[in-house]
Amino acid sequence: MAATLTQKILESHLVSGRLEAGEEIAIRIDQTLTQDATGTMAYLQFEAMHCARVRTELSVSYIDHNTVQIGFENADDHRYLTSVARKYGLYLSRAGNGICHQVHLERFGKPGRTLIGSDSHTPTGGGLGLFALGAGGLDVARAMAGEPFYLTCPRVVRINLAGALPPWVSAKDIILHVLQRFTTKGNVGCVFEYAGAGIETLTVPERATITNMGAECGVTTSLFPSDGMTRAFLRAQGREADWLPLAADPDAVYERTVDINLSELVPLAACPHSPDEVRAVRDIGPLAVQQVCIGSCTNASYKDLATVARILRGRTVHSDISFIVAPGSRQVLENLLRDGYLADLIGAGARLMENACGFCIGNSQSPSSGGVSLRTSNRNFLGRSGTKDARIYLVSPETAAAAVLTGRLTDPRDLGMTCPDVDLPERFHIDDRLIEKPDGAVDPDSVPIVRGPNIGAPPVNTPLPEALDGEATLKVGDKITTDHIIPAGARMKYRSNIPRYAEFVFEILDGTFPARAARIRDEGRHNVIVAGLSYGQGSSREHAAICPMYLGVKAVIAKSFERIHAANLVNFGILPLLFADEADYDRIAQGDRLTIPNMRAALEDGETLTVENRTKHLTFTVRHTLSPRQRALILAGGALNASCTS
Repeated sequence: MAATLTQKILESHLVSGRLEAGEEIAIRIDQTLTQDATGTMAYLQFEAMHCARVRTELSVSYIDHNTVQIGFENADDHRYLTSVARKYGLYLSRAGNGICHQVHLERFGKPGRTLIGSDSHTPTGGGLGLFALGAGGLDVARAMAGEPFYLTCPRVVRINLAGALPPWVSAKDIILHVLQRFTTKGNVGCVFEYAGAGIETLTVPERATITNMGAECGVTTSLFPSDGMTRAFLRAQGREADWLPLAADPDAVYERTVDINLSELVPLAACPHSPDEVRAVRDIGPLAVQQVCIGSCTNASYKDLATVARILRGRTVHSDISFIVAPGSRQVLENLLRDGYLADLIGAGARLMENACGFCIGNSQSPSSGGVSLRTSNRNFLGRSGTKDARIYLVSPETAAAAVLTGRLTDPRDLGMTCPDVDLPERFHIDDRLIEKPDGAVDPDSVPIVRGPNIGAPPVNTPLPEALDGEATLKVGDKITTDHIIPAGARMKYRSNIPRYAEFVFEILDGTFPARAARIRDEGRHNVIVAGLSYGQGSSREHAAICPMYLGVKAVIAKSFERIHAANLVNFGILPLLFADEADYDRIAQGDRLTIPNMRAALEDGETLTVENRTKHLTFTVRHTLSPRQRALILAGGALNASCTS
């Protein structure tokens, strides 16, 4: 029977369930990755599972997010992560080696394997033909312990690429066009498979840009076939032995096919404050710009930065622009240096940042008040940059470089110069000295775990109560991201200290929420969050579930949820409920008293529950889409409780 690429990989890794769209399945995981912003909690959870060593084919701990060390917290967490890697048999990519997704693409990813990572942009690996998924840290910890990963068997959408990109249009413009067509809502449970003659023109780093930002569409993952381009990239990385040909069958059946002619695309920009607010650069007009940041896991490859260097060669940054460059990895930086491109960037006036996430997560290079910042990263959510009233536009490296020269948002086709054509090296200079390999000869018992005073045990929830007696403590609208729920940036240094981090829940929307929620919790009542469409977009950061759980949130009632956040809510015992009639959203006000008298019994017996709004003297129906396994987790109060009682 003809199969899609997704079906082929899932079938070869299937542990339980049926490969039918919408069914819950469990798959074997070959590889895992964590980063320091989410990894500390993941390893605390892994420790609680009492495994002597990781049980995957390969697990890598990356230090790449909170590398700015103001205060002791980040440095202490890095020491903890180092000791965990040595004790349990993980690879450790040290601070300065690069962003997890870029490094994993270069040094570890393999076509046809499965990877889950505690970072929502783990699908970057799909550019190599790797079935790569973002997940909460607890799911990653369980995979490291040898347990399967559960997901809803996805629907598969084929995106057929034809033609070739015209000059000054790049892979970033392809994925911005995809976001313009699909938006950030309504794609949960889908995989995007790229095919067609157009993919033959795209290198692996270009493909990775596309799969990386597919996460903003809310899809499960995105995939390219493993072909000659894949082989050439792995050969350049000294890893040709990891290559195997992998593609969908020619007559595979898809839920839907979307055609994109690359030849017709133009330079695009995602406008504030959502990655799907996409417009042509020329249609936005000559907007004055104060900052340009080039880097992130989306666009910090050798090809990206070498292209920018060629555009800027012999020229100088505009006097109004603060120009930031953050290479994606140490390998990228060293190859730029050897080939002369780093001198071009610095000569033009670039401010060279660490090979890390940096500005993308808002822990450095925040824009000026009300400033306009062009960034090659993947998210422009309100306040994510660290400056709440800043306006962030997501653009390609070419469009970013044009603004560096002109001081305004400029279509690079209007620069009046020839678009540079940069080829990938036939062989990259490779230096893996900042990757510590696991030592199988080490006795795990001889390796002490180093814990700083900011590191605490993960909090454990209580079992689901017989009835819900609570309050609509907060009502929010559509497209609420995990950054809205729990801020990134400088606040993330408290990621290992849940009571402290919980003080900032919903800080960007309502700074009074933590105190109000704690008061309701301490009174013995429950907090309920009411939300619109696509609740939980963005980061896989499970703290967006752990911290609300700590504050006594027992349920979120929304019009729809995003995949990773919904799974995190279940893992930490918060009930994700859907309005049976979305019009009922308008019948609830913040502060209304909400009860579900028979919540536990109703969850055990069926898929619908009745909510009483005692303030307005009305009732409405909610439903859930939980599998029997997920119901058991919720009833136990979360996965950690279930593990302790099983």
